[in-house]
Amino acid sequence: MKFTIKATDSKISARTGILETDHGIIETPVFMPVGTVGAVKTMTPDELTAVGSTIILGNTYHLYLRPGTDIVNQGGGLHSFINWGGAMLTDSGGFQVFSLAQLNKINDHGVEFRSHLNGSKHLFTPEKSMEIQQLLGADIVMAFDQCPPGDADDEIVIQAVKRTTAWMERCKTYMDSHPALYDWEQTVFPIVQGAINPEYRKRSAEELIPYSKCGMAIGGLAVGEEKNAMMETIDLCDSLLPKDQPRYLMGVGRPSDLVKAVRMGVDMFDCVMPTRNGRNGQLFTSTGVINIRNEKYKDDFSPVDENSTISFGTDFTKAYLRHLIKVNEILGLRMASYINIAYYQNLMKQMRDEINAGTFDSWSRQWLSDMEHEGRM
Repeated sequence: MKFTIKATDSKISARTGILETDHGIIETPVFMPVGTVGAVKTMTPDELTAVGSTIILGNTYHLYLRPGTDIVNQGGGLHSFINWGGAMLTDSGGFQVFSLAQLNKINDHGVEFRSHLNGSKHLFTPEKSMEIQQLLGADIVMAFDQCPPGDADDEIVIQAVKRTTAWMERCKTYMDSHPALYDWEQTVFPIVQGAINPEYRKRSAEELIPYSKCGMAIGGLAVGEEKNAMMETIDLCDSLLPKDQPRYLMGVGRPSDLVKAVRMGVDMFDCVMPTRNGRNGQLFTSTGVINIRNEKYKDDFSPVDENSTISFGTDFTKAYLRHLIKVNEILGLRMASYINIAYYQNLMKQMRDEINAGTFDSWSRQWLSDMEHEGRM
């Protein structure tokens, strides 16, 4: 995998780049839709491509439980199994193990947990995470890390930093000693931990940089910490992580978060927000965030978003979409998800265009000011 910086802003850390993978070229900054169980909910691969998606996520924990990595491997890897021709990233399963599963034991060896589905007992270690991700076959593989909650005390956070480094070494050893299962390259991203503590973040970054070939992730944020502290930590990571490699901010977030983080040198994002919030009736539009369930849209026959890049936004009314969402019609869930993904991808393209034109600093300041003034943050 290769990353080339294309353009940089003269005043801030925003930049555009080209990330070359064996499954296509990715223009950064990039938003990666989340396909938790092998599908971005309600959307087809062709629809994702049509709105500019070049890379999507798969979830190691969920795919390990269902349908099982042996099935995905028999299907030719996750790309083939879900008929996705673009690039893919799989997370390590660590975040889900710590947030969803019923934990029994965490120690230096790994994490023993019970499935949230049926209570069956499993053990995730760095080696097991790498084994699963090799079988899934994603282009980008995330190292197995320990992600403490936002309110964790210092003792837990520093333990997570130490474990994350030790587990990264074991991930590397496993990948170095196990030949590739498919005819494309898999690149491992280390994940920087340390919560919102600058000293711990610096230590984590310094310990993990030697393991980074072409990309590092900022983990352990958007897990309950205060928003300003989260942004200060992202800004700190801008000064800690290699400038010549892509930076991936995991699990963030709202459109305003993306714009702010791009100003701080972040290149890659993922979040379930556009699809999950869409299914609950929250739409991201060119005029702001709207809750389509609200009574005021009952007889609103204006387009859902007249500036949308897809027909679901321009050709259907708010009244109709509200009706579909209210009766839990699958078409309504599809429309809302698609409108939101299209909005996110259009926002990313606009940011890339502004950076390439040398106008991103002023454009982003005005965009954020407008959003805050109009209460659309």
